[in-house]
Amino acid sequence: MSTPLAGLKVLEIAGLAPAPFAGKILSDFGADVVRIDRASSVMNLDVLAQNKRSIALNLKSSAGIETLIRLCEKADVIIEPFRPGVMEKLGLGPDVLLKRNPRLIYARMTGFGQEGHYAKMAGHDINYLSISGVLSHDDKPAFPINLLADFAGGGLMCALGILIVLHERTRSNKGQVVDAAMIDGVSYIGSFVYNMHKAGALFQTPRGTGQLDGGAPFYDTYKTKDGLYMAVGAIESQFYKLLIEGLGLDKEKDQLPDQMDTKGWPKLKELFTNIFLSKTQEEWVKIFDNTDACVTPVLDYYEMPTPAPAPKLSRTPGGRKEQSDEIFLEVGGESKAILKEAGFSEKEIRDLVAKNVVSGAGLERASL
Repeated sequence: MSTPLAGLKVLEIAGLAPAPFAGKILSDFGADVVRIDRASSVMNLDVLAQNKRSIALNLKSSAGIETLIRLCEKADVIIEPFRPGVMEKLGLGPDVLLKRNPRLIYARMTGFGQEGHYAKMAGHDINYLSISGVLSHDDKPAFPINLLADFAGGGLMCALGILIVLHERTRSNKGQVVDAAMIDGVSYIGSFVYNMHKAGALFQTPRGTGQLDGGAPFYDTYKTKDGLYMAVGAIESQFYKLLIEGLGLDKEKDQLPDQMDTKGWPKLKELFTNIFLSKTQEEWVKIFDNTDACVTPVLDYYEMPTPAPAPKLSRTPGGRKEQSDEIFLEVGGESKAILKEAGFSEKEIRDLVAKNVVSGAGLERASL
């Protein structure tokens, strides 16, 4: 069965989290993704390397730079994860690579973008969230580990940008630069919140008192008897009715406040808290399973299904190639094969190895 991105050749310069995730998305849907590792690396701790191959290059040498440029001549996409200006200093900026391959899609993965006040600064997920405004919706701003900016606003948006440009290239036959800044991506993902603020529809109350920020008793998490948690999202009245029934309550008999009576929310939240503490998570799952009460268990990573390529496609689905369960990719494990595919001769490969421009276990095993 064919995959939707079969035949797409991608070079991914080794980095952390966002850029590898962008490469993983493309790889999981069939692209041939080659990671460019440092020639001196023994191990790369990238846990998003499944379905990729590795070549180890010394980019501190002119021969290493020229080798990567030649690889780019045969590639459709290059993903680079450095701060602004690093690739230009190496002689690998968009002006150089697009001149050698006008159809190349040059994807830049940064935190704060190529220009602006923060562009040259270091940062992490929590910093990109703070600058974008997304982190401001809690009394003490809480952050969803590093998923929102790094992976959603970063890697996912970078992959989307690559695919958008790939489609445009079918008309223009020209590549272009994809400037994927995490601060821009997570801000764009927050369009709903921004527009709701602007329209005065939601998020106008103090933090921690609204429907979606922990103020409402029907949209919160509750601890169970065994120290685990249940998540409740019964916003609509018909779902809220089922929540009340599942908790063993009766609106009239128990004199419950109306669902949208914010003055009654503290009373309801205290009541819900005590009721959820009366049963184990497993017991609550049995009560609410297969209902529309919008009540589900909070699972940990060991209980959730193994992540699979998403979204699901009906005719050309994504999927993993036949491979071992090893998480980490062997640095330089496919160096020789990758060079040969790019048109390098046996003599050229021997010369590169002799000059320590290219290395890796793949070359050590190969008979040069």
